[in-house]
Amino acid sequence: MYPREDLQFIQDTQHGPYIRDDPAAQFSPSELAFMPFGTEVQEPEPRELAVQNAKAYLLQTSVSCDLSLYEHLVNLLTKILNQRPEDPLSILESLNRTTQMEWFHPKLDTLRDDPEMQPTYEMAERQKALFGRRGSSGSGEGEQEMEEEVADTPVPNIMESAFYFEQAGVGLSSDESFRIFMALKQLVEQQPILTCRFWGKILGLSRSYLVAQVEFREGEEEGEEEEVEEMMEGGEVMDAHGEEEGEEDEEKVSDIVPKPTWKPPPVIPKEESRMGTNKYLYFVCNEPGWPWTRLPHVTPSQIVQARKIKKFFTGHLDAPVVSYPPFPGNEANYLRAQIARISAATHISPLGFYQFGEEEGDEEEEGGAGRDSYEENPDFEGIPVLELVDSMANWVHHTQHILPQGRCTWVNPMQKIEEEEELGEEEEKADEGLEEVEQEVGPPLLTPLSEDAEIMHMSPWTARLSCSLCPQYSVAIVRSNLWPGAYAYAIESLRTSTSAGATSIVQRTSTRPCQPPFSKSTPAARRSWRLATPLWRRSRPSRLLRSRPWRLQRRRRRMKRKMRMRTWMTEAR
Repeated sequence: MYPREDLQFIQDTQHGPYIRDDPAAQFSPSELAFMPFGTEVQEPEPRELAVQNAKAYLLQTSVSCDLSLYEHLVNLLTKILNQRPEDPLSILESLNRTTQMEWFHPKLDTLRDDPEMQPTYEMAERQKALFGRRGSSGSGEGEQEMEEEVADTPVPNIMESAFYFEQAGVGLSSDESFRIFMALKQLVEQQPILTCRFWGKILGLSRSYLVAQVEFREGEEEGEEEEVEEMMEGGEVMDAHGEEEGEEDEEKVSDIVPKPTWKPPPVIPKEESRMGTNKYLYFVCNEPGWPWTRLPHVTPSQIVQARKIKKFFTGHLDAPVVSYPPFPGNEANYLRAQIARISAATHISPLGFYQFGEEEGDEEEEGGAGRDSYEENPDFEGIPVLELVDSMANWVHHTQHILPQGRCTWVNPMQKIEEEEELGEEEEKADEGLEEVEQEVGPPLLTPLSEDAEIMHMSPWTARLSCSLCPQYSVAIVRSNLWPGAYAYAIESLRTSTSAGATSIVQRTSTRPCQPPFSKSTPAARRSWRLATPLWRRSRPSRLLRSRPWRLQRRRRRMKRKMRMRTWMTEAR
C-alpha cells in the first residue's frame, strides 16, 4: 500500500551529520530493527549516533508553534494504544487531525476537567478556613463557645455598616464585607485584641490592602517589635560611633582639614505606643483569608516626607519607595504614614456623640489642645438628619490633629541637645538662633468641621442625603474632598457614626511634590534648565530695573505678552 522509499530517501538526501559511507546507511529502518541472525553486527557507536541524530531531527519544533514531530508522533501512538481501534490504519488520518486539535485546543471540550487551578478556586481554598468553627467536634463545647462569642466580642458589626454605606452608594459588596468580617474574627482569635475596627481598603497597582485598626489589652504590648527596633537603633549608634572614631584618627593624622560647623537637624522622637499617631495598631492583608501583617509604628520624619510625595501603592509591603525627597522606609512605612494622615483628617462624628471625661474637663490647657482622649456620651439623643446635612458645625473631629512637626504633641527639638551636650561659649552663641523654635499649636480635639481650611477655594467636606425622596428614613453621608475615598454616615435613631477607609489615595491639595533643583554644571543640565524655566525668568534685569521695581514688572509683563503672541501665532499656523 505504501511504496518502500527508505533506501532511496537515505541515498538521495542527507540530513544533519548523516554521511553516505555510514555502514548503517545501507540498511532500511526495518532491517536495522530486525536483522537476520547471521548478519554481522556493526559497532554500536555509529548506530547510536544515527539514532541520536534522527531523534534530534524529529525534535525540531515547527515554525508556527512549539510542537515537534516527535511529540506529535508520541501523542498519536499513545492515543492509538489507549483506544485500541479495530482498523487503526484506515482511520490514521482522522486520528492525526484529532490529536492536533487536542494539542492546540486543550479547552475545547467544556465537559473535561481543567487541571489548571483557577485564581477563584485558589482563593476559595484559602478562604475555606475562615468558615470553619473551633470545637465543632462536641456539641456542648460548640454551644459554650457560641455563648461566649455572643456575650462579648471585639469584632465589629461590619454587615450593618456595609448596609448603610450601600444606601449611600459607596462601600464594598455584601459578600466581600462578610469575608472581611470573618477575617477580622480570625485576627481577633490570633492576637490579644481589646477593640477591633475595620479601617478600610486601599487600592494598589497589583494588590490591595485591607486595613484593621486594633488596640491590644493592657499589658499585651508589642515587645518583640520594640526589641528589634532597639537592636537596629543600637547597631546604627554603634556604627556611628565607629565612624566618628575613624574620623578622629584621620583628623589626628592630618590636621589640615578644618572641622565642619554644620550640624544636622535634631531627630524628632516618635510618639510612644497608645499615644498620638501611634495610639492604635494596624494590621493589613491583601485578601480575606491571607495572613495578617502588623505595620510598624510611624515616625515624625515619615509623616513629614509623606506630605511631600505622591506614590501609588503596589500591594507589596517590602517594595521600596523611590521618590524625591527620599522617603525613610519601604512601602509598609509609607502605608502606615498615609493611614495616620487619613485618620487624623477624616475620622469624624456628630456633635455631642463624644465628650471629654470629668477629669480632663477641669484641665483646660490651651483651649483643649492638650486633651487626647474622650468617651461616649450616654445622654446623646441624636441630631436630625437634615441638620447634619445642612451645617458642617454639627460634625467634629474625634482624632488628634497632626502638627507640621509630624507629631500630635509638640516637642522642643533643642531641649534634648541642651540636656545632653554642654556647649562652649562660642558654640552657644552660634546656636542661639536655633534655640528659638516656635511652638506648633493645632486645633483641639472635637473641633467642628466648619473650621477646616478650604482646598483650592472648595469646601473640604460634602454632605448629602442617601435619598431625597424620603428624608425621614435617609442616612446622612459626609464625603471628604481632601481624601475622596473617605466617607462617614450617621442616623438619628442609631446614634452611630463610622468612617469608611480610603478607597483612593488621590489628594487634592495645592501643594506639588518637590522637584530636584536644576544644576547648570553640564550643557545638558543647562539645556534642560532653559526648557523648564520661562523666558521672562531667565532674563537678567539691569541695574536700572533692579533699582526701580515697577519697570521690572512692566518688562516682565511685556515678555509674557510676547510669549502669548508667539503661542497664538503657532496655533494659528
